Amino acid sequence: MSLDLDARQRAMLAEMGVRVWLPEGAPVAVAAPAPQTIESHDPPAPAVATPTPLTHPPAPAVEAARPPAPRPVAPIVSASPPGDKPVTAGLGWAELRQAVSECQACKLCSGRKNTVFGVGHEQARWMMVGEAPGENEDLQGEPFVGAAGQLLDNMLKAIGLNRQAEGPAAVYIANVIKCRPPGNRNPDPQEVAMCLPYLQRQVELLQPQIILAMGRFAVQALLQSSVPDVHATPLGRLRGKTYDYLGVPVVVTYHPAYLLRSLSDKSKAWADLCLALATVQRPQV
Repeated sequence: MSLDLDARQRAMLAEMGVRVWLPEGAPVAVAAPAPQTIESHDPPAPAVATPTPLTHPPAPAVEAARPPAPRPVAPIVSASPPGDKPVTAGLGWAELRQAVSECQACKLCSGRKNTVFGVGHEQARWMMVGEAPGENEDLQGEPFVGAAGQLLDNMLKAIGLNRQAEGPAAVYIANVIKCRPPGNRNPDPQEVAMCLPYLQRQVELLQPQIILAMGRFAVQALLQSSVPDVHATPLGRLRGKTYDYLGVPVVVTYHPAYLLRSLSDKSKAWADLCLALATVQRPQV
């Protein structure tokens, strides 16, 4: 026996949880559920807002990476920039002279009128090394041109040398410091250290057979690497024997300006010249 239920009845039974078995092949009518007529005492469910799709603010435009602008290439010059020790390796006479004329390695450059590079034949056997230019040297750009220079010239002539000569009588004269210290004061250690590479390159280019170091600062600059405590040793104690600088014999003597004030030491300076002359004439081993 089968129940002849209409669609509304079947729907009501389904709402009550009653399952209805229909004969095989019977059509199943599905009716829409009846509208809810029972008033609810529960508080209304809070309205659920339809979620707004998450949107991200537009990404800022990314500027394409730009390659760094090429740094300007500084012109290659032979002058030493401020505060840097001069680099003189490989420089010839002309380049070395230009480097000295343009040097700004120490504060002496601000007060000079001329740099004092050196004078004499560039293949001379003799090299005379003084300390620093004075007022006359700064004005003329040449070492030993005042009264001390006249005394030096007379000393050189006494042993057959001349700053204008060539050949065996030639001599090259230079200073450790290439710019005049203000007021003819003594050069300070930093100034000597900055300027010494120029003198070293002059010795390398000249390759003299003898160097006559004249005065305390010239002696200290040339012998600081070979004589312990040379800065604390009086010049008089260093006289009378030969030393070495870059493979060249060095003889110590007084500065001509000192000899003008201390005439009694001229005989000692003459003895130093004779020692230098004997060293040059000594047969090479």
